Order: sequence, then C-alpha cells, then structure tokens
Amino acid sequence: MDHSGHGMNMDLPPFTLGRGLQFSADPFFLTGCVLAVALYGYAVLRLRRRGDDWPVNRIVFFVIGVLSIALVMCTKLNDYGMVMFSVHMVQHMVISMLSPILLLLGAPVTLALRALPVAVRGRKGPRELLLMLLHSRYMKVITHPVFTIPLFIASLYGLYFTPLFDYLMGSTVGHLAMMLHFLGVGLVFFWPIMGIDPGPHRPGYLMRMLELFAGMPFHAFFGIALMMASQPMVEVYKNPSASLGIDALADQNAAGGIAWAFSEIPSVLVLLALVFQWYRSDQRTAKRSDRAADRDGDQELHAYNAYLASLQARGR
Repeated sequence: MDHSGHGMNMDLPPFTLGRGLQFSADPFFLTGCVLAVALYGYAVLRLRRRGDDWPVNRIVFFVIGVLSIALVMCTKLNDYGMVMFSVHMVQHMVISMLSPILLLLGAPVTLALRALPVAVRGRKGPRELLLMLLHSRYMKVITHPVFTIPLFIASLYGLYFTPLFDYLMGSTVGHLAMMLHFLGVGLVFFWPIMGIDPGPHRPGYLMRMLELFAGMPFHAFFGIALMMASQPMVEVYKNPSASLGIDALADQNAAGGIAWAFSEIPSVLVLLALVFQWYRSDQRTAKRSDRAADRDGDQELHAYNAYLASLQARGR
C-alpha cells in the first residue's frame, strides 16, 4: 500500500516518549487548530471590551481541547500512527473521545451567539444563520440519540472490521477524512450529553447519563475483541516495518487495551461534569425561587399556611 502521499518515512525508528515528540504537522489540522484558537480568543475579547464576562475555565477547556488535537495530528505521532496500530488508536481515541469533551466544555456555540452582532431588522447575519442551523430539522436528527449512538458504534465496527479502513489509510485525503469523521462523531455524540451549548435535543440529566452509558459497552467490547484476537485483524498493520521492532499481534493487543481504557476514562470525566452541572442547575433554581419569594413577600408560603389553617378549622 502506498503511503507516500503522507510525506513520511516508512522506516521510522522505534517510538519512545522519552526521546520527545518531533514536529511533523498535518497542515490542514494545524491551520484548523490555529484558526480555532484565534477565533475563540477574538470572541472572548469582544465580550470583554463591551463589559461582559466569560468564564476562564471555559477558555482553558477549549484551548486544551485544541492542543489535544494538535498533539495527535501535528506531531510525529501522526506519522507513527500510519505504521503502528497502537499509536493510531491513541489518535483515534483522543480525537473522538477526549478532544470533543474538552471543546464542548469550552461552550464555543454559546460564545459565538454572544459575540456575534445582531443583524439589522429584516436581514440575516451570521448569528441569525447559526440560530437557524441550531433549530433546523437537520440538527434535530444528527443530535438525537437514535442517530448518535448507532453512528458512534458503527464508526468502530463498520470501519476497522471492513476494507474501508485500508482504503482510507491509502491516501492523505482518506486519512484526513477519517480523522475528521472521528472528531465529528465525537462532537455530535457528546454535545447533547454535555448540554452547555444550546441545541435541539436537550434531555434531562438522568437521560443524558443513560445516553452516555448506552454506547460505552460496545466501545469496551471493541477493545476486548482486539485484545483477544489470535491474529492481526486490520490488513494495513499486518506487516510492520522491521525497523519498528514490534510484533503485529502484540501491537494490536495494545491498541485494544487503549480502546478499552478510553471507554472508561471519558465516561468518568463526562459523568463528573454532568453531576456538577446538575448541582449548579439545582442551585440556580433554588436562587430563583428565593428571589421570587423576596419579590412577592413569600406569598406562596403564606398561601400554604392559610391552606393548612383552613384544613385544621374544617377538622374542628
């Protein structure tokens, strides 16, 4: 199979973290990462200049999310991912399970809606077009669990266990499309679950947890299937270069272990975020109730006490 389109050396030395990551950027992802951080920073500056605040933790989450994409796609890891199944699986898991969660915790859609100017009456600007997209039938379909959960599962089994994976790995465009697909699947799967940005599908917190755990067993089983296989299952990694000093089956077992571990780690991270959001939501509801009680002189409590008094009088 010809991998020359990636501009890489097939006789790569054994990969060790101790020797440091070398810069070997995918220009598409590098441009996208720089542009994403620049636009996010510009939007935050627009809010700050007009006196509005934006949480620092959201900035940190978004920047780390972009950096996680740059780490796996804009370093030597990207080259090693073409010849080592285990390194490729690190790329896949990070860009589909970790990066989307961090990006969504940065609430980029909410930031865009707050930073974009409102169009003149009778016209539709970028903000109005974004709102139309968020409320469109298309978004209702692709963010519904009936669509996102099967897509999440099919992206594993339908890709790695069919000839499609070998075909995509055979060209720069194919490899790029596959990685973009992983990122897109992760975003649409976790977007309704994280629930920070507005969207057409906003279930309750308990339902979000159920959606999260609905797909994870299939993800874990995928990793276990790779770990328990008695022979290499993916054609492109069956004959690793001798200079790598690895065994194809052992490398596949490592890839399976990575996939299995990533079915647990992001689940814990998302679960903690959901519990925190649930707590904050209850706190806001309680504060709104207290403010309403202060405004009306606690009329609801007085009405309830009057009701209890009437019941007592009736009993007498």
